[in-house]
Amino acid sequence: MYQDFYDLREPPFNITPDPRYLFFSRRHREAFDHILFGITQRKGFIQVTGEVGAGKSTLCRAALEELGEGYATALILNPVMTGIQLLRSVLRELDLNDRGNDRIRLLERLNTYLLEQIRNDVDVVLFIDEAQDMSEDLLEQVRLLSNLETDNRKLLQIVLIGQPELRDTLDRPELRQLRQRITVRYHLGSLDRQETEAYIHHRLRVAGSSGRPSFSRWAISRVHRHSRGVPRVINAVCDKALLAGYVEGLDHLGRREIGRAIRDLEGNAR
Repeated sequence: MYQDFYDLREPPFNITPDPRYLFFSRRHREAFDHILFGITQRKGFIQVTGEVGAGKSTLCRAALEELGEGYATALILNPVMTGIQLLRSVLRELDLNDRGNDRIRLLERLNTYLLEQIRNDVDVVLFIDEAQDMSEDLLEQVRLLSNLETDNRKLLQIVLIGQPELRDTLDRPELRQLRQRITVRYHLGSLDRQETEAYIHHRLRVAGSSGRPSFSRWAISRVHRHSRGVPRVINAVCDKALLAGYVEGLDHLGRREIGRAIRDLEGNAR
């Protein structure tokens, strides 16, 4: 509804992890650079953590797009599975035959593929999103995947992306072998007030805004205070605020529209 009113090509505050909308705050740029550094330098294991809604999944999609030619990638979005299911999912993501339940045969299939890619000068990268949901046993299975190597290089780069609970899990003594193999780590923090303003303007520009709608300085401060700089919450508040602006026929949104959006999100609309 508000999309046509504001002459936008698309809704600017969707919560889907679209790389086009990735805003490179200082922290997001550092996280992105850590991921690419770990992959290009073949560090083996890379760990990126952040609070819910911090933009981790969007970073993941952007990294996948950045790699381009010379890389084959697999993305696991829901790692609540058994070790066999993980292997089969990885094979399927790499367009390989994933049939069978014999772990040794599945590993041989993967290893053969990885060796072929090395001969073709192609690096293979496995991204696991929501890694905080993985069991200790499954994390151990992932560690064993890192044993696939030649005398001088790892055959598979693995990027673990998850909420802060992932760090707590990896700190357990039972997973010290995996923890010791993670040589690149980054924790993604939230946006400050200035970055929140730049983030809102960035998303509006990507969606095609030519100056409408706009947010007052006080409106942005309230968005930041309520969201605590978490991008997903910023999106939710701004989306509701645009709807309120559309209903009232406003081009410039202030604290009142933000307050109404927050009350609506909290179930206190009046």
